[in-house]
Amino acid sequence: MPHVVFIAPRFLENTNRYVRAFAALDITLSLVSEDPAEAIPAEVRGRVAGHFRVLDSLDSAQLIHAVRAISGSIGRVDRLAGVLEQLQLPMAEVRDAVGIEGLTSAIARNFRDKDRMKEVLRSRGVPVARSVLATSRDELVAFVAQVGYPVIVKPQAGLGSRATFRIESDDELAAVHSPTPGQPIQVEEFVRAREHTCETVTIRGKPVWRSGTRYFPSPLEVLETPWIQYSVLLPREADDPTWTSFHPINGDALTALFADQASTAAGTALTHMEWFLREDGSSMVNEVGARPPGVQIMPLMNITHDMDMFTGWAQLMALDTFTPRPRVCAAGSAFFRGQGGGRRIVAVDGVERAVEECGDALVEMRTPKVGQQRVDTYEGEGFAIVKDATTEGVKRALRALIQNVQVRYG
Repeated sequence: MPHVVFIAPRFLENTNRYVRAFAALDITLSLVSEDPAEAIPAEVRGRVAGHFRVLDSLDSAQLIHAVRAISGSIGRVDRLAGVLEQLQLPMAEVRDAVGIEGLTSAIARNFRDKDRMKEVLRSRGVPVARSVLATSRDELVAFVAQVGYPVIVKPQAGLGSRATFRIESDDELAAVHSPTPGQPIQVEEFVRAREHTCETVTIRGKPVWRSGTRYFPSPLEVLETPWIQYSVLLPREADDPTWTSFHPINGDALTALFADQASTAAGTALTHMEWFLREDGSSMVNEVGARPPGVQIMPLMNITHDMDMFTGWAQLMALDTFTPRPRVCAAGSAFFRGQGGGRRIVAVDGVERAVEECGDALVEMRTPKVGQQRVDTYEGEGFAIVKDATTEGVKRALRALIQNVQVRYG
């Protein structure tokens, strides 16, 4: 049976979903983590053949040492997997060094390096925003003069919309730290559009299943407006032209990014593509991750496709298999974020009314708690998941949540 090493930096709730999924397969499972072996979920410890503890799970040198040690004691490693975006390049460097099938460092950089990603897509005719990797103040100013305000600035190896800002004036541009060859800045034209996602399962480069969501509002708008509530909608209609019309672009983009390794194990993946739909009906790729999506999209796909996507992803990465399931309902997630200054939650109101208005649509709710520390991500301090037979039913439930639940900081 294949030997799979899964990198679990910490044995936290979400990570443990993937650990359990791999443990349920007919494989030999080994783990690499920053936590001790005692932190492995008790119910799966008996299924774990090997464990190696590292100080930094993002350090490829430590990971290479760990995987070689596991290979020496347990046996040859056939697949190496991990969920975090930041893990994708270190894992690829391990595969290159140890000789493991899967995403190589050259292809991983197509996904992690946002400037390289845009250049690869642009060279293959895939529509993307105009952009530049500025290495000096002069390059930054010259690009803004070319495309005009507003522009978006972000890290070269970004994670979601973190450290991403919209710049709308010369004064705001002057406040941006001057890029250097050692610390460049990714700069892009601002695209006025609705933001969607396309989750795609590919097996050796061939798309075998797709799903998709819409953000309300966009992650950037959420970061710019700290008090605004945020939600994600996965509609009932799998054949909605809004999404299906994007599928050819999605396929072209993945073919470009996987490049000449698409037909190998490198092309076996669940990818998360964020894309824009402009008012004129045209589409444009924003960013692509070669890993499972965040913001509760995995649980939403569980619900709408009546399947366990965590197990589905584990089977895909370990065994090159995936069983497509049709969409049977709509689902959505709402994220509760607060208003005001301060670093802790001092009040949470409107929960009972939100629950009442959601009714049977409410699947799960984790309410922010008074005294809870404020977080600086767009996911906020709590969330709820809803489902309904119709897309409109989910929209009503999401409105009930974001209009009623109010969180205040102090």
